[in-house]
Amino acid sequence: SRNFATKPLALASSPRDSANGVDMLPKPLVVVGSVNADLVLPIERLPKPGETLAAASIETVPGGKGANQAAAAARAGFPTFFVGQFGRDDPNASLLRNALLGCGVDLTHAAEVDGPCGTALILLQAGGENSIIIVGGANQAAWRLSDGVKALIAGAGAVLLQREIPEPVNVEVAKLAAAAGVPVILDAGGVEGPIDPTILPCLALLSPNETELARLTGLPTDTEAQVQAAAEQLMSAGVKSVLVKLGADGSLLLPGPGQPPLRQAAIRAEQVVDTTGAGDCFTATYAVAVLEGKAPAEALRFASAAASICVQRKGAMPSLPARAEVDTLLAKQ
Repeated sequence: SRNFATKPLALASSPRDSANGVDMLPKPLVVVGSVNADLVLPIERLPKPGETLAAASIETVPGGKGANQAAAAARAGFPTFFVGQFGRDDPNASLLRNALLGCGVDLTHAAEVDGPCGTALILLQAGGENSIIIVGGANQAAWRLSDGVKALIAGAGAVLLQREIPEPVNVEVAKLAAAAGVPVILDAGGVEGPIDPTILPCLALLSPNETELARLTGLPTDTEAQVQAAAEQLMSAGVKSVLVKLGADGSLLLPGPGQPPLRQAAIRAEQVVDTTGAGDCFTATYAVAVLEGKAPAEALRFASAAASICVQRKGAMPSLPARAEVDTLLAKQ
């Protein structure tokens, strides 16, 4: 098996076909996951039981963990396909498609199903923290992986999954990718249930935040030592490496058995406006950096810079940084 965190997965520049001198594109990142219309309500604080609060406005913006991660990778300059499901009967479907296309995401293998798109109600508090309620919609409808999608997965540089689509789909995709020698990354964000244990040995990288890590392992994650112990438990279940997102405290990567952990401090944001999508941005840009051949420590810095820019702007997808912005911020560090 390939160790995602420690081996370069693709060349940083396009390889050349020596026979005819033509540049060949690197193998793409394939993101299989959710796409949502995010209904964002800015509020001062969460309402208490029985209390009614006024929101200053309501705004519909594109989101969903899968779509956010595909958009983040494409904005970072990497060839990215999104495999997901749009609701045929939803007026928001064109908004979501156009947003992804505008970020440079390839939607050739996205599907349409009957019913509405996925929807997320996001209560955005004054300090930038959020609380989210999700209606699955098309994300949770029946999935069928076409032959074209299966071939796309088998030829990918890496496959990126989250937990806002049915678990059996993630398992099928992970097994297809692993059988083809394609690294699989699972962002643990989404549904709160346990992860199907059969997917764990397929994972080159599992990336939870502290809360998700505690939920998955049943272990405390209050201190860095506890976080590391919980991450090591996941590795003992077959995961090859674990990247824990620690919010304002940065991140912790366990690159592989017997290898020392890598700690990345957060790159300070001048003002935190909205944390929605920051974890998605971090996971996706880390994947891009490793696919480009960056060493794990350098990849962590790249992802940290991208997430730092993301939290300073409103909205999940609208806040994702362009590659030039990330490179500029890194040059200042």
